[in-house]
Amino acid sequence: MSKQLRIASALSIAATLITTLFSTASSGAAAQDPVPSHRLEAMIPAKEAPGSSAIISYSADAAFPVDERVLPQDEATAASLDDTAPPVATSLADLVDATTAPEQLSDELRCLAGAIYFEAKSETMAGQLAVGRVIVARARSGRFPASYCGVVYQPSQFSFVRGHSIPAVNPASRDWIKATKIAMIADHGSWKSPVEGAMFFHAARVSPSWGKVRMARIDNHIFYR
Repeated sequence: MSKQLRIASALSIAATLITTLFSTASSGAAAQDPVPSHRLEAMIPAKEAPGSSAIISYSADAAFPVDERVLPQDEATAASLDDTAPPVATSLADLVDATTAPEQLSDELRCLAGAIYFEAKSETMAGQLAVGRVIVARARSGRFPASYCGVVYQPSQFSFVRGHSIPAVNPASRDWIKATKIAMIADHGSWKSPVEGAMFFHAARVSPSWGKVRMARIDNHIFYR
């Protein structure tokens, strides 16, 4: 074989090998599935919902991420974990202890506290709260004056009222401070009275003919609705 024929044969064989290699590589790449667009989107972490924490895990075989979202804790649980949250009162005494007496009382709270103080300062907290809740119930009933002071100063209702005024008290006394705290509790309705809804009461030593529905006696007072 001549030199020219041998060179031509070698070039032909080389060209055939190169063509075969490129063809094999192309067919192998085509055999692999491309990554679907939705799979690419699934690889982008989702935004967390406000107020929640999210843990997102991914599965190589899943079209979408597996959402292991941790839901927000309920308010009661969150409050129990908050060191600044006030303690949960299990009794009226606990609630009174946890209540902070304001440095200055509004006129309305002063009237409410005055009624509690002068009507029931020597009684239990339940008795004091019952008196306070009667004042609150009257003011919100639409049948009496629509303010605590209006209820307290209404003529012929409370014997401690003198000349349309409440007698002076020592604001630093323990009894007055307790009365102000119970007034706040009664105003907020944060602890219900055993005679909730009562709008009348009188001292147990008297027996007026009122013709009203008797609810209960607490300490030295009998309550009616």
